[in-house]
Amino acid sequence: QVQLVESGGGSVQAGGSLRLSCTASGYTTSSNCMGWFRQAPGKKREGVAVIYTGFGNTAYADSVRGRFTISRDNAKNTKHLQMHSLKPEDTAMYYCALRGGYCNPALSVLLDSNFGSWSQGTQVTVSS
Repeated sequence: QVQLVESGGGSVQAGGSLRLSCTASGYTTSSNCMGWFRQAPGKKREGVAVIYTGFGNTAYADSVRGRFTISRDNAKNTKHLQMHSLKPEDTAMYYCALRGGYCNPALSVLLDSNFGSWSQGTQVTVSS
């Protein structure tokens, strides 16, 4: 059974930075589709960033492109979301997600239904 353990959330002032990490265990595929999604109160869950570990190609939501970077450490089965220039509108619960095998990140960032395994979520709060 796939398990995703997330860490790194917290509170920061606008313009600050945070890094989220997600460590996966219990899966067997060598390459995976790994993503970050977020959900603010009263809003639908939205994709933030996705990486296909086989090629290392990535995709980002328009709202975070240029400010957030998704990366992976294959040796540690961990992926990171580095967030810079945070804005109050980035405040949300952030989730990491995994889908075994190939994906097209540009499509998967738009489709949370593509992912079968989810973390417990970590809160990110950005104050103005």
